[in-house]
Amino acid sequence: MTKLTIVANIIANEDKIELVKTELLKLIEITRGEEGCLQYDLHQDNENQAHFMFYENWVNRDLWQTHMSAQHLADYLAATDGAVASFTLNEMTVIG
Repeated sequence: MTKLTIVANIIANEDKIELVKTELLKLIEITRGEEGCLQYDLHQDNENQAHFMFYENWVNRDLWQTHMSAQHLADYLAATDGAVASFTLNEMTVIG
């Protein structure tokens, strides 16, 4: 199986930036300990504080899919319900 790179962009509602940031930070330690997680880094845009981006690398797509069904992600979704303006996710493969 091929290593999988994930780029996830989260845009928080302007009045919910700190809530979303707090909840995203909670995901880091537990996710980094998951089987198959090679890299799980959270970024915040320097000019648009509402924009967060996860850059992730996984051993394979199956292990990433296991992560996506984890309880801590369900908890994050519940805690941020109505606080996220947009979310986009790209599954990518290193080509060079």
